[in-house]
Amino acid sequence: QVHLVESGGGLVQARGSLTLSCAASGSIFSINTMGWYRQAPGKQRELVAHIPTGSKPNYADSVKGRFTISRNFGNNTVYLQMNSLKPEDTAVYYCNVVAVERLSLRRLEIWGQGTLVTVSS
Repeated sequence: QVHLVESGGGLVQARGSLTLSCAASGSIFSINTMGWYRQAPGKQRELVAHIPTGSKPNYADSVKGRFTISRNFGNNTVYLQMNSLKPEDTAVYYCNVVAVERLSLRRLEIWGQGTLVTVSS
């Protein structure tokens, strides 16, 4: 099995910064993609940013220029640096990993438990 542990959410004032992290562990053969989604109250879950292995990161238009996604390949961790936060960034942020399980070589998509980011005006 593959497990994700998220951290870094919290309350921040508008124009402030937060960094989220998500560490993947367990029976991992390889990781295809690591990324972040978010879901605001009453809205659908949406992609924030993701970074496929060997490719450039992709960002939602709403966060381009403010958020930066990065990966540490050594410890299978993905980070989301969020700057210039706005009240509309308030949401539960979910880590998402697409990986190949080591024993079965099956493709897995795993979601983190979610971490709440609240941006006050």
